[in-house]
Amino acid sequence: MLSKLKLVLFVLLMGLFSCNQSKDLDQNGNPNKIIIAIYGSGDNQGSLRKALEPTRQHLENKLNKPVSLIFGTDYTTIIEAMVAKKAHIAYMSPFSYILAKRKNAVTPLVVVGENGKSTIYHSIIMSSKKSGITSIEQLKTQSKNLSICFSDPASASGHLVPRGYLNTIGLDPDKTFKQSMFAGSHQASMLSVASGKVDIGCSTIEYGLNVMVQKGLIKPEDVNVIWTSDAIVASPLVIRSDINPSFAQEVKNIYLNMTKENPNAFGSYIKTFKADINNLSYVPIEDSMYNGLRKIAEGIKDLSEIK
Repeated sequence: MLSKLKLVLFVLLMGLFSCNQSKDLDQNGNPNKIIIAIYGSGDNQGSLRKALEPTRQHLENKLNKPVSLIFGTDYTTIIEAMVAKKAHIAYMSPFSYILAKRKNAVTPLVVVGENGKSTIYHSIIMSSKKSGITSIEQLKTQSKNLSICFSDPASASGHLVPRGYLNTIGLDPDKTFKQSMFAGSHQASMLSVASGKVDIGCSTIEYGLNVMVQKGLIKPEDVNVIWTSDAIVASPLVIRSDINPSFAQEVKNIYLNMTKENPNAFGSYIKTFKADINNLSYVPIEDSMYNGLRKIAEGIKDLSEIK
């Protein structure tokens, strides 16, 4: 079912965001116009577009090229946009980056950093108050009677990391739970758990639970956080690997200098998921910083539906 849905989404994406392949890059490998892909569910695309408008304008002015934004409803759609050369730059989750990198489709540029070092975040497994589950031990003994939802197939914190952890404690999400599903987004996962529609859910605390609580969409007492992961390196901004390296470096430099040259462009977007942006900036990111996640992915036997 998921594979069919992915095919439909891919076809829709190709039609909606189609561009002439022969005019995609000039003879030097530079984009004639720049398309930036970003994940955004239907309920937040409008606010994201508004938050990213100063960045779009800044890039357009610095590069002297038209810049536009496209939105995918899941991370897999963003991967396909880059692989199919329908976008040039993308905001990716750590896991979607790993999947795209496997196909040699992208090169990492920058990540949000604090005091010059890349920021981190954490995956969580949470339970509904209605479930009565307050610990991992209870989860292990009662899993056959519980439903579990992940956020997005290509999410590190909402899928890869918690699935990997569950496997290490002998819980195969597809076999040892009453029901296993994808909610479609971090917000949907948390709302499903908070409302009691699903017993167990997976998301992130910094960019998920904390944000939802701050916005008043859920109350802290609606869920129990029963597991928190080790640190995960934050989501990278990437560029297509077939683009001229000199142009890629130019784009990278624009982001690295954004806090100095255009703090409004930086802050407008970052404030959508960070309340305090003091000491934050874009910093360089290396592919090797995601090797820890790669090891987790290699340890999970069946990730075929999102490869």
